[in-house]
Amino acid sequence: MAYTNLRVHLIWSTKDRKPSIAEAFQEDIYAYIGGILRKRKHSLLAAGGVEDHIHLLVSMHPAQSISDCVRDVKSNSSCWVHEHFPKRKTFQWQTKYGAFSVSESSVESVKTYIANQKEHHKKLTFKEEFTALLRRHGIQFDPRYVFE
Repeated sequence: MAYTNLRVHLIWSTKDRKPSIAEAFQEDIYAYIGGILRKRKHSLLAAGGVEDHIHLLVSMHPAQSISDCVRDVKSNSSCWVHEHFPKRKTFQWQTKYGAFSVSESSVESVKTYIANQKEHHKKLTFKEEFTALLRRHGIQFDPRYVFE
């Protein structure tokens, strides 16, 4: 038996940061993503975002890699949007994503951060937020390729 406590803050945008996540279905897509994660033995601890990007706080099961988890969530949630919202047939997620480890002592502050996304983005764009997170976590990046 493995004893793990793997908390990850995941962030990604819609393709070209289009404002495609209508407020009318944000809670539904978060619930659907929670179901995708549960099927893979993960737990969704928090979800939030605005029209052009999403934040998830996930308790990861060690049997699946972060990249496989993100791939599954993105592909399945895109299909769900296409099926349930026919006017959004062009909905897509961006290729890249951010994954940041979260210590147990920081879980509540990350939940608060995710819950306050609408207020937060009155002052900051997704690009500004994402590059600040990359810098804060010591992740080197080339700005030309971050937002593919």
